[in-house]
Amino acid sequence: MADLIAANSKAAQQTALNQLRGGFSSDLKILRDELINFAALIELELDFSDEDVEFADREKFRTLIHNLKSRVTHLLDSFKLGNAIKNGISVAIIGKPNAGKSTLLNALLNEERAIVSDIAGTTRDTIEETLNIQGVLFRLIDTAGIREHSTDHIENLGIERSKQNAQKADIILHLLDLTDPAEEHSFDWLQAFESKTIKVYNKFRPWYAAMEAQGLLVDPVFPTIDAKDGFGIDALKKLVYEKAIGEEINTESTIVTNARHHEALQKIIESIDAIEAGMQNNLSGDLLTIDIRRALHYLGEITGQVEVDRDILGTIFGKFCIGK
Repeated sequence: MADLIAANSKAAQQTALNQLRGGFSSDLKILRDELINFAALIELELDFSDEDVEFADREKFRTLIHNLKSRVTHLLDSFKLGNAIKNGISVAIIGKPNAGKSTLLNALLNEERAIVSDIAGTTRDTIEETLNIQGVLFRLIDTAGIREHSTDHIENLGIERSKQNAQKADIILHLLDLTDPAEEHSFDWLQAFESKTIKVYNKFRPWYAAMEAQGLLVDPVFPTIDAKDGFGIDALKKLVYEKAIGEEINTESTIVTNARHHEALQKIIESIDAIEAGMQNNLSGDLLTIDIRRALHYLGEITGQVEVDRDILGTIFGKFCIGK
Protein backbone atom coordinates (compact mmCIF):
# COMPACT_ATOMS: atom_id res chain seq x y z
CA MET A 1 0.00 0.00 0.00
CA ALA A 2 2.85 2.41 0.82
CA ASP A 3 4.28 1.97 -2.69
CA LEU A 4 0.88 2.74 -4.22
CA ILE A 5 0.49 5.91 -2.14
CA ALA A 6 4.01 7.06 -3.01
CA ALA A 7 3.71 6.18 -6.72
CA ASN A 8 4.46 9.21 -8.88
CA SER A 9 3.97 7.76 -12.35
CA LYS A 10 1.49 5.52 -14.16
CA ALA A 11 3.99 2.66 -14.40
CA ALA A 12 4.72 2.91 -10.66
CA GLN A 13 1.00 2.89 -9.86
CA GLN A 14 0.29 -0.16 -12.01
CA THR A 15 3.29 -2.02 -10.60
CA ALA A 16 2.20 -1.24 -7.03
CA LEU A 17 -1.36 -2.39 -7.80
CA ASN A 18 0.00 -5.66 -9.19
CA GLN A 19 1.94 -6.17 -5.95
CA LEU A 20 -1.24 -5.55 -3.92
CA ARG A 21 -3.11 -8.17 -5.96
CA GLY A 22 -0.54 -10.76 -4.95
CA GLY A 23 2.24 -9.99 -7.40
CA PHE A 24 4.95 -12.59 -7.50
CA SER A 25 4.14 -14.01 -4.04
CA SER A 26 1.35 -16.17 -5.50
CA ASP A 27 3.82 -17.78 -7.92
CA LEU A 28 6.33 -18.39 -5.16
CA LYS A 29 3.66 -19.86 -2.87
CA ILE A 30 3.13 -22.72 -5.34
CA LEU A 31 6.86 -23.46 -5.51
CA ARG A 32 7.14 -23.13 -1.73
CA ASP A 33 4.33 -25.68 -1.24
CA GLU A 34 6.17 -28.12 -3.50
CA LEU A 35 9.40 -27.52 -1.59
CA ILE A 36 7.54 -28.12 1.68
CA ASN A 37 6.40 -31.50 0.33
CA PHE A 38 9.97 -32.50 -0.50
CA ALA A 39 11.22 -31.22 2.85
CA ALA A 40 8.57 -33.38 4.55
CA LEU A 41 9.62 -36.44 2.54
CA ILE A 42 13.27 -35.93 3.44
CA GLU A 43 12.28 -35.50 7.12
CA LEU A 44 10.49 -38.85 6.85
CA GLU A 45 13.64 -40.43 5.44
CA LEU A 46 15.46 -39.29 8.58
CA ASP A 47 12.80 -40.92 10.76
CA PHE A 48 13.25 -44.21 8.87
CA SER A 49 17.03 -43.95 8.46
CA ASP A 50 17.54 -47.41 9.95
CA GLU A 51 15.51 -48.91 7.10
CA ASP A 52 17.54 -47.13 4.39
CA VAL A 53 14.47 -45.93 2.43
CA GLU A 54 14.23 -42.95 0.07
CA PHE A 55 10.85 -41.23 -0.05
CA ALA A 56 11.90 -38.12 -1.96
CA ASP A 57 12.49 -38.65 -5.68
CA ARG A 58 15.84 -36.90 -6.21
CA GLU A 59 15.27 -36.30 -9.94
CA LYS A 60 11.93 -34.61 -9.30
CA PHE A 61 13.59 -32.62 -6.52
CA ARG A 62 16.30 -31.45 -8.96
CA THR A 63 13.61 -30.34 -11.39
CA LEU A 64 11.82 -28.38 -8.65
CA ILE A 65 15.06 -26.71 -7.54
CA HIS A 66 15.85 -25.81 -11.16
CA ASN A 67 12.38 -24.28 -11.66
CA LEU A 68 12.61 -22.37 -8.40
CA LYS A 69 16.05 -21.01 -9.28
CA SER A 70 14.89 -19.96 -12.74
CA ARG A 71 11.88 -18.12 -11.30
CA VAL A 72 13.87 -16.40 -8.56
CA THR A 73 16.60 -15.36 -11.01
CA HIS A 74 13.97 -13.80 -13.28
CA LEU A 75 12.56 -11.87 -10.33
CA LEU A 76 16.04 -10.68 -9.31
CA ASP A 77 16.68 -9.45 -12.85
CA SER A 78 13.46 -7.42 -12.74
CA PHE A 79 14.62 -5.42 -9.70
CA LYS A 80 16.69 -2.95 -11.73
CA LEU A 81 13.62 -2.08 -13.78
CA GLY A 82 11.41 -2.08 -10.70
CA ASN A 83 13.72 0.28 -8.86
CA ALA A 84 13.75 2.61 -11.86
CA ILE A 85 9.95 2.60 -12.05
CA LYS A 86 9.60 3.20 -8.33
CA ASN A 87 12.23 5.90 -7.83
CA GLY A 88 12.53 7.44 -11.29
CA ILE A 89 15.53 7.51 -13.62
CA SER A 90 18.13 10.25 -13.27
CA VAL A 91 19.40 11.81 -16.50
CA ALA A 92 22.37 14.23 -16.37
CA ILE A 93 22.76 16.64 -19.31
CA ILE A 94 26.51 17.19 -19.74
CA GLY A 95 28.41 19.33 -22.23
CA LYS A 96 30.65 22.33 -22.95
CA PRO A 97 29.43 25.85 -22.17
CA ASN A 98 26.95 27.01 -24.81
CA ALA A 99 26.40 23.49 -26.17
CA GLY A 100 22.68 24.06 -25.59
CA LYS A 101 22.08 22.07 -22.38
CA SER A 102 19.55 24.48 -20.87
CA THR A 103 17.82 24.83 -24.24
CA LEU A 104 17.59 21.04 -24.40
CA LEU A 105 16.11 20.89 -20.89
CA ASN A 106 13.46 23.42 -21.92
CA ALA A 107 12.74 21.51 -25.13
CA LEU A 108 12.32 18.20 -23.29
CA LEU A 109 9.98 19.83 -20.76
CA ASN A 110 8.25 21.92 -23.43
CA GLU A 111 8.53 24.98 -21.18
CA GLU A 112 11.03 27.74 -20.37
CA ARG A 113 12.42 26.27 -17.17
CA ALA A 114 16.11 27.18 -17.46
CA ILE A 115 17.63 30.55 -18.35
CA VAL A 116 19.17 30.46 -21.83
CA SER A 117 21.96 32.85 -22.78
CA ASP A 118 24.79 33.15 -25.30
CA ILE A 119 27.09 34.01 -22.41
CA ALA A 120 29.27 31.02 -21.58
CA GLY A 121 28.90 29.71 -18.03
CA THR A 122 25.37 31.03 -17.43
CA THR A 123 24.38 27.83 -15.61
CA ARG A 124 26.45 27.75 -12.41
CA ASP A 125 24.43 25.20 -10.43
CA THR A 126 22.31 22.17 -11.30
CA ILE A 127 18.64 22.48 -12.20
CA GLU A 128 16.44 19.43 -11.68
CA GLU A 129 13.04 18.78 -13.26
CA THR A 130 10.91 15.70 -13.87
CA LEU A 131 9.68 14.38 -17.21
CA ASN A 132 7.16 11.60 -17.78
CA ILE A 133 7.93 9.42 -20.80
CA GLN A 134 5.44 6.62 -21.52
CA GLY A 135 4.39 6.47 -17.87
CA VAL A 136 7.95 6.39 -16.46
CA LEU A 137 9.38 9.29 -14.44
CA PHE A 138 12.74 10.71 -15.54
CA ARG A 139 14.62 13.21 -13.37
CA LEU A 140 16.45 15.60 -15.69
CA ILE A 141 19.54 17.37 -14.34
CA ASP A 142 20.81 20.41 -16.26
CA THR A 143 24.44 20.92 -15.26
CA ALA A 144 27.04 23.66 -15.55
CA GLY A 145 29.07 23.68 -18.76
CA ILE A 146 32.38 21.82 -18.48
CA ARG A 147 35.59 23.24 -19.87
CA GLU A 148 39.21 22.54 -19.10
CA HIS A 149 40.36 25.94 -17.90
CA SER A 150 38.39 28.49 -15.92
CA THR A 151 39.66 31.14 -13.51
CA ASP A 152 36.19 31.62 -12.03
CA HIS A 153 36.03 29.85 -8.64
CA ILE A 154 32.20 29.61 -8.68
CA GLU A 155 32.20 28.19 -12.22
CA ASN A 156 34.81 25.60 -11.19
CA LEU A 157 32.57 24.51 -8.32
CA GLY A 158 29.72 24.11 -10.81
CA ILE A 159 31.94 22.06 -13.14
CA GLU A 160 32.92 19.73 -10.29
CA ARG A 161 29.28 19.31 -9.34
CA SER A 162 28.44 18.53 -12.98
CA LYS A 163 30.96 15.69 -12.99
CA GLN A 164 29.58 14.34 -9.71
CA ASN A 165 26.03 14.37 -11.10
CA ALA A 166 27.18 12.54 -14.23
CA GLN A 167 28.83 9.83 -12.16
CA LYS A 168 25.72 9.29 -10.03
CA ALA A 169 23.17 9.51 -12.87
CA ASP A 170 21.50 6.47 -14.41
CA ILE A 171 21.89 8.01 -17.89
CA ILE A 172 24.23 10.70 -19.22
CA LEU A 173 23.23 12.86 -22.19
CA HIS A 174 26.53 14.17 -23.55
CA LEU A 175 25.51 17.16 -25.65
CA LEU A 176 27.86 18.07 -28.50
CA ASP A 177 27.72 21.24 -30.62
CA LEU A 178 27.74 20.39 -34.34
CA THR A 179 28.85 23.96 -35.17
CA ASP A 180 31.93 23.71 -32.94
CA PRO A 181 34.59 21.55 -34.63
CA ALA A 182 37.09 22.03 -31.77
CA GLU A 183 38.35 18.79 -30.26
CA GLU A 184 37.16 18.44 -26.67
CA HIS A 185 39.58 16.62 -24.37
CA SER A 186 37.92 17.61 -21.10
CA PHE A 187 35.41 14.76 -21.50
CA ASP A 188 37.90 11.88 -21.53
CA TRP A 189 36.66 11.02 -18.01
CA LEU A 190 33.27 10.10 -19.53
CA GLN A 191 34.81 6.99 -21.09
CA ALA A 192 34.42 5.25 -17.73
CA PHE A 193 30.65 5.72 -18.08
CA GLU A 194 30.33 4.80 -21.74
CA SER A 195 27.66 2.16 -21.10
CA LYS A 196 25.20 4.72 -19.74
CA THR A 197 26.13 7.64 -22.02
CA ILE A 198 24.20 8.86 -25.07
CA LYS A 199 26.03 11.31 -27.33
CA VAL A 200 23.57 13.88 -28.68
CA TYR A 201 24.52 16.26 -31.49
CA ASN A 202 22.84 19.67 -31.19
CA LYS A 203 22.38 22.79 -33.41
CA PHE A 204 21.43 20.82 -36.51
CA ARG A 205 19.83 23.78 -38.36
CA PRO A 206 22.84 26.13 -38.42
CA TRP A 207 25.19 23.20 -39.06
CA TYR A 208 23.10 22.02 -42.01
CA ALA A 209 22.88 25.55 -43.42
CA ALA A 210 26.68 25.88 -43.24
CA MET A 211 27.17 22.52 -44.96
CA GLU A 212 24.67 23.47 -47.67
CA ALA A 213 26.43 26.81 -48.24
CA GLN A 214 29.66 24.92 -48.86
CA GLY A 215 27.95 22.57 -51.29
CA LEU A 216 28.37 19.65 -48.91
CA LEU A 217 25.71 17.03 -48.31
CA VAL A 218 26.62 15.17 -45.16
CA ASP A 219 24.31 12.90 -43.22
CA PRO A 220 24.37 13.91 -39.53
CA VAL A 221 25.27 11.35 -36.89
CA PHE A 222 22.25 10.03 -34.94
CA PRO A 223 20.90 11.24 -32.62
CA THR A 224 20.92 14.77 -34.05
CA ILE A 225 18.70 17.49 -32.66
CA ASP A 226 18.12 21.19 -32.73
CA ALA A 227 16.98 22.01 -29.23
CA LYS A 228 16.09 25.59 -30.20
CA ASP A 229 13.24 24.59 -32.55
CA GLY A 230 12.51 21.10 -31.17
CA PHE A 231 13.89 19.11 -34.11
CA GLY A 232 14.61 15.51 -33.06
CA ILE A 233 13.34 15.92 -29.48
CA ASP A 234 10.66 13.22 -29.73
CA ALA A 235 13.19 10.77 -31.19
CA LEU A 236 15.58 11.62 -28.35
CA LYS A 237 12.89 10.95 -25.73
CA LYS A 238 12.28 7.55 -27.30
CA LEU A 239 16.01 6.82 -27.27
CA VAL A 240 16.34 7.79 -23.59
CA TYR A 241 13.37 5.57 -22.71
CA GLU A 242 14.86 2.60 -24.60
CA LYS A 243 18.25 3.15 -22.97
CA ALA A 244 16.68 3.09 -19.51
CA ILE A 245 13.94 0.48 -19.92
CA GLY A 246 14.97 -1.55 -22.96
CA GLU A 247 11.44 -2.15 -24.19
CA GLU A 248 7.85 -1.24 -23.42
CA ILE A 249 6.99 -2.08 -19.82
CA ASN A 250 4.45 -4.80 -19.18
CA THR A 251 3.21 -3.71 -15.77
CA GLU A 252 0.98 -6.77 -15.58
CA SER A 253 4.07 -8.96 -15.41
CA THR A 254 5.93 -9.47 -12.17
CA ILE A 255 8.37 -6.67 -11.31
CA VAL A 256 10.22 -6.53 -7.99
CA THR A 257 10.39 -3.02 -6.50
CA ASN A 258 10.91 -3.79 -2.80
CA ALA A 259 14.54 -3.81 -1.57
CA ARG A 260 13.64 -6.23 1.26
CA HIS A 261 12.16 -8.69 -1.23
CA HIS A 262 15.26 -8.31 -3.40
CA GLU A 263 17.48 -9.21 -0.45
CA ALA A 264 15.31 -12.24 0.38
CA LEU A 265 15.49 -13.42 -3.23
CA GLN A 266 19.29 -13.22 -3.11
CA LYS A 267 19.27 -15.37 0.04
CA ILE A 268 17.02 -17.91 -1.70
CA ILE A 269 19.50 -18.17 -4.59
CA GLU A 270 22.34 -18.74 -2.09
CA SER A 271 20.32 -21.52 -0.45
CA ILE A 272 19.47 -23.13 -3.79
CA ASP A 273 23.14 -23.07 -4.81
CA ALA A 274 24.00 -24.83 -1.54
CA ILE A 275 21.25 -27.42 -2.12
CA GLU A 276 22.48 -28.11 -5.66
CA ALA A 277 26.07 -28.45 -4.45
CA GLY A 278 24.91 -30.78 -1.67
CA MET A 279 23.00 -33.01 -4.07
CA GLN A 280 25.96 -33.13 -6.43
CA ASN A 281 28.16 -34.23 -3.54
CA ASN A 282 25.54 -36.77 -2.35
CA LEU A 283 25.08 -35.13 1.03
CA SER A 284 22.80 -36.88 3.49
CA GLY A 285 19.22 -35.72 3.96
CA ASP A 286 19.87 -34.14 7.36
CA LEU A 287 22.49 -31.81 5.81
CA LEU A 288 20.31 -31.00 2.78
CA THR A 289 17.45 -30.12 5.11
CA ILE A 290 19.43 -27.22 6.61
CA ASP A 291 19.61 -25.40 3.28
CA ILE A 292 16.05 -26.39 2.30
CA ARG A 293 14.74 -24.86 5.52
CA ARG A 294 16.81 -21.74 4.87
CA ALA A 295 15.29 -21.39 1.39
CA LEU A 296 11.80 -21.92 2.87
CA HIS A 297 12.47 -19.25 5.50
CA TYR A 298 13.32 -16.58 2.91
CA LEU A 299 10.48 -17.68 0.63
CA GLY A 300 8.21 -17.17 3.65
CA GLU A 301 9.52 -13.62 4.11
CA ILE A 302 8.04 -12.84 0.69
CA THR A 303 4.86 -14.93 0.80
CA GLY A 304 4.06 -14.26 4.46
CA GLN A 305 4.30 -17.97 5.36
CA VAL A 306 6.91 -17.95 8.11
CA GLU A 307 6.01 -21.14 10.04
CA VAL A 308 8.39 -23.59 8.35
CA ASP A 309 8.35 -26.27 11.09
CA ARG A 310 4.58 -26.14 11.40
CA ASP A 311 4.06 -26.44 7.64
CA ILE A 312 6.47 -29.37 7.31
CA LEU A 313 4.88 -31.21 10.24
CA GLY A 314 1.41 -30.43 8.91
CA THR A 315 2.35 -31.96 5.58
CA ILE A 316 3.80 -35.06 7.24
CA PHE A 317 0.72 -35.66 9.39
CA GLY A 318 -1.77 -34.51 6.77
CA LYS A 319 -0.51 -36.28 3.70
CA PHE A 320 1.46 -39.29 4.85
CA CYS A 321 -0.77 -40.62 7.66
CA ILE A 322 2.11 -40.55 10.11
CA GLY A 323 0.92 -40.65 13.71
CA LYS A 324 -2.67 -41.54 12.82
